[in-house]
Formats: sequence, C-alpha cells, structure tokens
Amino acid sequence: MASKLPILPSSFEYERAVRVLREGGIVAYPTETYYGLAVNPENTEAVAALYRLKRREADKALSFLVPDKTILSKHITHFPTAYIQLVENFWPGPLTLIFQKNDNCLMPSKTDDKTLAFRISSHSVAQKLCHLFGEAITASSANISGQSAFSTASEVEKQWGNQIDYILDGGKTSGQMPSTIIRYKKNSIEILRSGVVTELEIRKVLSRDYTICKS
Repeated sequence: MASKLPILPSSFEYERAVRVLREGGIVAYPTETYYGLAVNPENTEAVAALYRLKRREADKALSFLVPDKTILSKHITHFPTAYIQLVENFWPGPLTLIFQKNDNCLMPSKTDDKTLAFRISSHSVAQKLCHLFGEAITASSANISGQSAFSTASEVEKQWGNQIDYILDGGKTSGQMPSTIIRYKKNSIEILRSGVVTELEIRKVLSRDYTICKS
C-alpha cells in the first residue's frame, strides 16, 4: 500500500504563521532536514527570545532561509563566483552558504567577521512560508542547543508546548542529517559542517581551481 502524503497547512494556517512572525513571535515549521524555528531576524526582541528559548550561547550565529536570490542580495556584499555552480546544483536544498553581510543589513551576524549563513529550502512548506513572509526567516533547528533535532510537529509540541507561538505542521521531515554548511575563502571551500550534501557531491560540481577542506 502506498504511503499517505502529509496533510499540508491550509491558507489560514500560513496566514496565521506569517502574522505571528510580523508580530515578533516564534513559529516552528518543517524543512527538508528537520523542523526549524522562525522569527523575523530584523526584530531584535524576537531574535533575543529565540536565543533564550533554545538556551543558545550568544556568540553562536543563526542561519537563515530566504525565498529567493533577490532577497538574498539585499543582505550581502557580493556573491562569490565559487558559489554559482553550487547554487545551480543544490539550491533549493540542504546546502547553507556563508556570505559577507553588507552595511545596511539589520540581521544578527557573527561579530568577529560579520558573516551570515543562508539557504533556500526545498521543502514546500518552508518555501511557501518564506515567500508569504517576503523576507528572510531564521532557520535554527527546533530544539534546545546541543540536543537532538525533531522531525515531527508532535515532537516539537511535546518539547516546547506554549513556549512557541505557532507550529506549522507539514508532516514528518527526513530527519537524517542537517544541511551542509560551507564557506568560501581565498580560492578554497571550507566545509564547516558536514550534512546532507556530501564532500564528493561538492567536488563533482566545483572547478578544480578550488581547494576543498574541512574545518
């Protein structure tokens, strides 16, 4: 017997999730890896609430989802040439890329190098939430920092209860590995976190001009 497709959120549920984000709340939502926690990253109070909820150390940066590359361009100084083939092959998908933040960007970044981590999600619910919100959202996993991530809305609800303002249920996620995080630096690609996109897959699409290493 064929497996049942997940029941996707209704228009009302998406509208409510977007309203919560605009009002400074926290929304749990599914991605192609695990469930994530979204806040408006330009709302400093919402970001602070997210850090408190996750018990996340203040010096640990967040990652973000964007609906498209047009929104991405608003927040970064430039798009490294090394990323072009990676984006063409792995976006939308579980590959997070590190960019240099521009001076007009209000999103929180690592203070030592002013970088931001972005990806475009391949999950239909995450994609739609991003597009309806019309801006970047946080993509921090829906768990206490250092603990296991969750692949179902029921697990998220059991962990957080009413500490989260809204849960957008999109069914079970793959829940196998996190997104791969990479950074370009001086003709090299540094894999900061191994994940769904493997080093071999990255090597297959990148020019041999680039060195690939792991941090």
